[in-house]
Amino acid sequence: MTTNDLFVLSYSGHGGQLPDINRDEDDGMDETWCLYDGELVDDELSQLWSTFQKDVRILVISDSCHSGTITKMARNNIYKPEIEFTAKFMPSEIESTTYFNNKEFYDEILENVKNVDSQNIQASVKLISGCQDNQLSYDGSFNGRFTGALKRIWNGGKFSGNYFSFYKQIMNSLPPDQTPNYYNIGQPNNSFDNQKPFTI
Repeated sequence: MTTNDLFVLSYSGHGGQLPDINRDEDDGMDETWCLYDGELVDDELSQLWSTFQKDVRILVISDSCHSGTITKMARNNIYKPEIEFTAKFMPSEIESTTYFNNKEFYDEILENVKNVDSQNIQASVKLISGCQDNQLSYDGSFNGRFTGALKRIWNGGKFSGNYFSFYKQIMNSLPPDQTPNYYNIGQPNNSFDNQKPFTI
């Protein structure tokens, strides 16, 4: 990819957490996406961003539990949700069993992944997540609540604001027990920030 290319990465599915072996998370847990053949760790995503060229725009949309810092930015948030809907999370007994049954596999990833300082990422990475790290992302009747809100606000491309106003409208349409996150890592890019979402 070259300057001003837009790479969009969208994930809707189960989110999980693993022990933070390299100690770069305030809450002691790394966030993951649960894929068909294992969990993809936020540290691995962070390392991938550093391989993109300068001024590439990366947009990550994550509708999964514990997704508040899936692109990698440690933060501490103590809000605890009240569960009323079906959540897209890996039950804690499966989460711990999966880790301990595959400890060598995950520990090698967690110990050996290159720790990337976000200042060393040349691309501009923007995350809009379905919830905070300590929250769950809930299913709806057809899409997840976050994805459903995103699609309603996007309205088939009729939305005309920038990424932050897009995020704010999504956030305002969800209940307080599921608070989307929005942040940027890598190089600042004002034109990316002010674009209509998904503009190439």
